[in-house]
Amino acid sequence: MPGQESKLYLVREEILPEAIKKTTKAKELLKRGEARTVNEAVEKMELSRSAYYKYKDYVFPFYEASKEKIVSISMMLEHKPGVLSQVLNLLASERGSILTINQGIPLQGVANTSISFETRSLQIDLELLLEKLQLIEGVKRLELLGQE
Repeated sequence: MPGQESKLYLVREEILPEAIKKTTKAKELLKRGEARTVNEAVEKMELSRSAYYKYKDYVFPFYEASKEKIVSISMMLEHKPGVLSQVLNLLASERGSILTINQGIPLQGVANTSISFETRSLQIDLELLLEKLQLIEGVKRLELLGQE
């Protein structure tokens, strides 16, 4: 409605209607150059043009919503030398701009750590960055706390 602020929701893909899923995939085909036109993209996805145009401006992958944002993550890190350093090195190598780091005293071999960083200059999608962080040996848990 005009004059009202839109609300955004984070929704798991499996509950979305097929037309919305196909719309996001068609947009990705266009973005990656795997389809040159909207017609080509919707044909590949077996989606009607009207459904594409109905949803295209209202649905987008999580990582697109997180561009130029401040993201806060919470991690449980194993208490051994170099784990936090590897996390920070990965963030730096992907051009995340770290704003705050807070790490508690290790208890029972793990330390709770929270990091806030800007995503403006990220070289990869936030979703992929979070997956890479989880793969670091010693990262026992990673949770996205929020984004502004």
